[in-house]
Amino acid sequence: MMDNQTGKYLMLIGAVILIIGVIVYFFGGSLKWLGHLPGDIRIERPNFSFYFPITTLILLNLLIFLLFRIWRWIN
Repeated sequence: MMDNQTGKYLMLIGAVILIIGVIVYFFGGSLKWLGHLPGDIRIERPNFSFYFPITTLILLNLLIFLLFRIWRWIN
């Protein structure tokens, strides 16, 4: 069943997506380093390319973890 708590989480997720969209729209040119960090795996051959952003994923994971920790500390 949906309750008030579910609505709050949906609004939070929507707000986070909106903030990310605004950041990408207005600051997309200055964020080109994201995805091209040392440790990101890139293999390019004729008719084949493989990209696995391992360092970028670790960085984003730490950021999300810190945001959740701050959120739990506030509540």
